[in-house]
Amino acid sequence: MRFDIYGKHQLEVIRDGDRWKVFRSGDGKRIPRSDIVIPAEVGADDIAQYLDDLFHELARPGQTIRRIG
Repeated sequence: MRFDIYGKHQLEVIRDGDRWKVFRSGDGKRIPRSDIVIPAEVGADDIAQYLDDLFHELARPGQTIRRIG
């Protein structure tokens, strides 16, 4: 799943066994983001909200994190 983070950058989140892996994506590259940890119990449908909770300081009024793939 790919997410647009307030138009600033994109993250890709992949389920790998019992955990989520997060990558920054762009320019044809995927860079692991070990500093972003999504708990295993967070469901796929809740990841955008979880990311919004993490990154809300970057948002301008009315902006949301949206799933793009």
